[in-house]
Amino acid sequence: MSTLDPRALFTFSYGLYVVSTSWEDKLNGQVVNAVMQLTAEPICIAACLNKNNYTTELLAKSKKFSVSVFAEEVPLPFIGIFGFHSGREYDKFSKCAHRVTELGLPIVTEHTVAAVEAEVVDVTETYTHRLFIGEVKSTLVLAEEGNPLTYADYHKLKKGKSPLNAPTSIFNKI
Repeated sequence: MSTLDPRALFTFSYGLYVVSTSWEDKLNGQVVNAVMQLTAEPICIAACLNKNNYTTELLAKSKKFSVSVFAEEVPLPFIGIFGFHSGREYDKFSKCAHRVTELGLPIVTEHTVAAVEAEVVDVTETYTHRLFIGEVKSTLVLAEEGNPLTYADYHKLKKGKSPLNAPTSIFNKI
């Protein structure tokens, strides 16, 4: 098996999330599809972010992050707030409903079904990305009804594209 057909990677099951952090009174977040639960005792999750992104820079300093899970009904322009602007020049959280938790982390409360907060316990460098592993400190259900948005539905139903720094940007050509 020596060929690489990126459509095979589209069969993986992903969600669509906003990974956020704060550092020195600066709130920032970005859209990611690479978040997963790793362990149950203690509960640990992993989030993978491009090394060049502003959120990655702030998260490396703060050592804590939140994950807001997009609802299936989220409008495409709302996803774009966190997916197609850099927080270096654009205040993303001024464009949406959110709240700051006891850990000082922003969570998106609009068009989301749940949120999780974690403190970083390990970081792994992986080529163009950093994998942040965090121990979960709190969770919050924001919508009793509704489904989380899958990454496949983002592409298929919403016709969304991936930013150039996303590991799935190769799908933009398909």
